[in-house]
Amino acid sequence: MDDWTWFWLVAPGLATGLGGLGLLVVRRPSERLLDVLLGATGGIMLAAAVFSLLVPALEGGTVAEVVAGFAVGAGALALLDAYLPHVHARFPERESPEKERRAALLLSALTIHNLPEGLAVGVAFAAGGSELGVPVAVAIAVQNVPEGFAAAAPLLSAGAPAWVAVAFAAATGLVEPPAALLGFAIADSVSGILPFALAFAGGAMVYVVVDEMLPESREHGHEREATGGVVVGFAAMMILDNALG
Repeated sequence: MDDWTWFWLVAPGLATGLGGLGLLVVRRPSERLLDVLLGATGGIMLAAAVFSLLVPALEGGTVAEVVAGFAVGAGALALLDAYLPHVHARFPERESPEKERRAALLLSALTIHNLPEGLAVGVAFAAGGSELGVPVAVAIAVQNVPEGFAAAAPLLSAGAPAWVAVAFAAATGLVEPPAALLGFAIADSVSGILPFALAFAGGAMVYVVVDEMLPESREHGHEREATGGVVVGFAAMMILDNALG
């Protein structure tokens, strides 16, 4: 593994911190802006899952392998979502845990969210080297910027200092580099697993988008704006994938 591969495996997870820095400029972002950003993030992730993961998986494996990997990836995230205690960043929860517990549960939720993104980057580099890995890494990094902003913004609304919100945004991406290294190691060492692994990462990403990001972007009455964000994000990722691929 060369230095540039190491860089691309680590860099996307650090991009959430860049989004957090935006909170120093926009101190009290509106719900409308956050919904648009979440929609755009979801659109980027959907396009990355389709064009950078599922299409290469179909090119390198059978339909049965890809469908199985997709189903197992989505199912694995569903199990984590069901059995790992967590709360969503902006959803009103049925219970209101104390601040310390809520912070831990929120970090747990973001870990669930970011695991498939890291795995996707690592598997993409193992499957196609820089030609496939760089577009996926860039896509994840690009969508991590608004994601970090949107994830940490509620802390400001709750009265937390700006530096705490920025630090929280940066922390949310720390799970991605280890997940990327794990995905690369597994996909690179197990013969014949690449199509399944690509589809697994794609299924996990689609689950996160459909189960969490898109519903959350519509929670505050800005459905059209959120949908516009999805369309713009999806289109931007198509252009990026074509330009880098």
